[in-house]
Amino acid sequence: MSDHGYEAGRLNLPFVGIPTFAKKPYVQDWDAIDADVAVLGAPFDFGTQYRSGARFGPRGVREASTLFSFGHAGAYDHEDDATYLGADVRIVDMGDADVIHTDTIKSHANIEFGVRKALAAGALPVVIGGDHSVNIPCINAFDDQGDIHVLQIDAHLDFVDERHGVRYGHGNPMRRAADKDYVTGLSQYGIRNVSSTAKEGYVTAREMGSDIQSVRQIRAMGIEAAAARIPAGARVYVTIDIDAFCPSIAPGTGTPSHGGFLYYEVLELLQLVAQNHEVVGIDLVEVAPDYDHSGSTTILAAQLLLNFLGFIFHAKKVE
Repeated sequence: MSDHGYEAGRLNLPFVGIPTFAKKPYVQDWDAIDADVAVLGAPFDFGTQYRSGARFGPRGVREASTLFSFGHAGAYDHEDDATYLGADVRIVDMGDADVIHTDTIKSHANIEFGVRKALAAGALPVVIGGDHSVNIPCINAFDDQGDIHVLQIDAHLDFVDERHGVRYGHGNPMRRAADKDYVTGLSQYGIRNVSSTAKEGYVTAREMGSDIQSVRQIRAMGIEAAAARIPAGARVYVTIDIDAFCPSIAPGTGTPSHGGFLYYEVLELLQLVAQNHEVVGIDLVEVAPDYDHSGSTTILAAQLLLNFLGFIFHAKKVE
């Protein structure tokens, strides 16, 4: 009998026990993953250009996720009249990819290795960063998985090809993704205000298949219309930068940008993506807990991931 919840005689409150993601089982042997979802921490932030600290994102999001550790009964949503993430959805925590200080290439290789192990086990990889450069090894791991479309939810375009020899920092991941022949296009949502990517980068992004929409543009068209812009039938990889959100609700990040999304805007977009597309991978990046002593940012990240996973597996059941 599981010792996770009430069934074994333990109340198991959020602050009790070891904070794996949603208090799910930890799997140290990556050749023994038997799950629907495998969560991997990528505590790498050497790619940042301003405030570091996202290396503590995986720990922070995991700790916050214990608030939503509902056990085997799942979580009932009265608005949707649905129970999400019940016992039928098996989630495991792989722990963290090893990070070699100052060595981007080896650290990225270790992240890529973990994502490949999750995919080889038939699990949906969910990577918690780390800065946005960790998306580069995540996308690398999909080279034998068929065509994918990347949905990026972010304040910044992250489409710099090379600057001062840097090709694998947190300003480069979407350009590195677009370089892949198996990435058929990008939907880049939430991009706003001044950006680290120059105008030429925007021109190149559109030439390489990007659909770039700001927060205000998405609000004007509506969430359903924004979701409908993602190509029909596309298998979607979703990368979420927490700075896509307004800093009023997500201040714990290295490069905050005012004018961001609010919670339900992104949640409703993700619910439509889960209903209309096969979601093949997820990463959530740039959470830097030390800049938010309220814990709001980590709770937002954990709540968003768990809700999104709930939508994905509920959609599979109702197909």
